[in-house]
Amino acid sequence: MKLRLKPKQGARARAGAPWIYSNEVVMDQAAKALAPGSIVEIWGDDGVNLGTGYFNPHSLIAVRILRPRASAPIDEPFFAERITSALALRTKLFGKPHYRLIHGEADGLPGLIVDRFDDVFVVQSGTAGMDKLEPLWLGALARQFGPRAIVVKSDAPSRAHEGLKDDVRIAHGGIEGGVFVEESGVRFEIDPIGGQKTGWFFDQRDNREFLVRLAGGARVLDAYSYIGAFALSALKHNAGSALLVDSSEPALQRAASIAKSNDIKGADFRRADVFDALERLVTEQTFDIVSCDPPPFVRSRKDLETGAKAYRKLARLSAPLVAPGGILFLASCSHAISAERFQEECAIGINRAGRSARVVRMSGAAPDHPVHPMLPESAYLKALTYALD
Repeated sequence: MKLRLKPKQGARARAGAPWIYSNEVVMDQAAKALAPGSIVEIWGDDGVNLGTGYFNPHSLIAVRILRPRASAPIDEPFFAERITSALALRTKLFGKPHYRLIHGEADGLPGLIVDRFDDVFVVQSGTAGMDKLEPLWLGALARQFGPRAIVVKSDAPSRAHEGLKDDVRIAHGGIEGGVFVEESGVRFEIDPIGGQKTGWFFDQRDNREFLVRLAGGARVLDAYSYIGAFALSALKHNAGSALLVDSSEPALQRAASIAKSNDIKGADFRRADVFDALERLVTEQTFDIVSCDPPPFVRSRKDLETGAKAYRKLARLSAPLVAPGGILFLASCSHAISAERFQEECAIGINRAGRSARVVRMSGAAPDHPVHPMLPESAYLKALTYALD
């Protein structure tokens, strides 16, 4: 099926962007009748071929281009080619097979996320097109790697915008014997079925490693700790103590199990709402390193002002817990707040806590989360490391 753009539309796609919005497409009856996820060729009104992709007439992003400037099949060899290219980059970047293998648009596979845990692959499909193409990417992964298991963990809230329901299952093999990732000398057992996202957050890898280098002898607070990726690594590298705070009892239980299996001492665990815990802790103790890595406070543009105030509050409540000369790490994984606004809110919060600070590091996601050059807005992770006086 060929789709055409309205006159003078598609400027970003002509410049290489992989998205075409619904208001740019001629939505005639034939287009509206296409099933979500249908493969289409997209053409400009001037006869220029913009590429082959998949189409959802009910989505704001109507077309996601898979093969730019080409009319070519979308088949298993196509996915194998994209996977091979992504693997070559990760092999250069990392010595062990623990990384995000596919990061959507930047790896030429919009709507698809693949995290690799050695011989287990956890896949997130976020669009009707990738759901429909599952036999192809599943086959390509299975043939190329011969994995022990491929887990589908497609439960992101954004799937609702594509008219999709949650889809969580083991699509290939089995995960008996556990799924593990190694970081900073710690072996973490993850839960790809019941855990958050794919069970692990590779995006914060470099930020955790930076903080771990500062952790010798430190008293550490890991707020929104999940299964303890930062705190347990810090203890492994001679932190003096670590308090892990999270609202999820199962996550804290898993963190405690990981600490035991790695013979890591000095960890305490507190199940609580983080804001409540921060307010209580200010009367109890201070820490040399405080890390706050919350879930997204700004899930969409309509949440911006409310979410921005939440980041300000987080900074205001966490800053008093940092001992003089200590480190405060604040992160946002919200797409819908800019780096500049996030930095401003954190600065206001720290100031209102009566503390002065210096930004010693501004960072984002690890390099296995590349960014498409025409989609700078997809660089969602923002992280600030402060030295507090």
